[in-house]
Amino acid sequence: MMAWLRIALLVVVLTLTTLVLLPLQALAIWLKWPVARYLPLVWHRIACPLAGLRVIVHGVPAKGRPMLVVANHQSWADIIALGGVLPLSFIAKSEVRSWPAFGQLARLQRTVFVARDERRRTGEQADAIADRLSHGDAMVLFAEGTTSDGNMVLPFKTALFGAAQAALKRSGADAVVVQPVSIAYVRAHGLPLGRFHRPLAAWPGDVTLGPHLVRFLQEGAIDVEISFGTPIPFTPESDRKAVARDAEVEVRRLMGQSLAGHTLHADPASLPANVNHRLRPMPAEPI
Repeated sequence: MMAWLRIALLVVVLTLTTLVLLPLQALAIWLKWPVARYLPLVWHRIACPLAGLRVIVHGVPAKGRPMLVVANHQSWADIIALGGVLPLSFIAKSEVRSWPAFGQLARLQRTVFVARDERRRTGEQADAIADRLSHGDAMVLFAEGTTSDGNMVLPFKTALFGAAQAALKRSGADAVVVQPVSIAYVRAHGLPLGRFHRPLAAWPGDVTLGPHLVRFLQEGAIDVEISFGTPIPFTPESDRKAVARDAEVEVRRLMGQSLAGHTLHADPASLPANVNHRLRPMPAEPI
């Protein structure tokens, strides 16, 4: 009963929040106001505690721009967890645009939609991402190209790393910052999830969204660790496949640390109440 009341509260509060922020965000996008980067951050910071997500941050995101954030991907929850840490826009598959509610929210987040299976459009899509990077937006690339079960990092697709190359030309910058980020769902109600229970949070592609969403929200208390790794400079001399490989190794290392519980605790920094900021993780065995 309490779980359903919590879900009802989430629906009511997020609906009201969206109704308030939607016209402001639409106007900000139309007029190209900088606040368009920050209103989605407000939405995500409200959504996280309502969805039962406690976000724990390790490491510090890079300050430099242009910045391409490269992360692993497990669930729709990745977006509200990561989106509540700093102002970001996402790169999503083109089908998301037509999803009820989620598609509208993605457009308001200023998402760039790509058709990953249309290789002939890779250059065009990379240019669209590069344009946003060159204007100072931090863009999130879920480089696996799909969602995993939360227990491993899948091989990174390299094609859209070409956006970093294109952004160098458009922005005139000396380098694009490639920021590796790992997302790991580690505990439910304070207890370790473990390999067999981690799919509670993960949303593999063969699972229907509706039932998974309800089951996740009914749980009501899930810890997600977001770890920022060592930034990788993408220069005119860089090879996109080599950079993608280095980013994959770093994300795999960071995720391994989170799943193994090898982290250093520190006092919370000036982040919202549902976000705990901790020191950079200690070395641990890769998964």
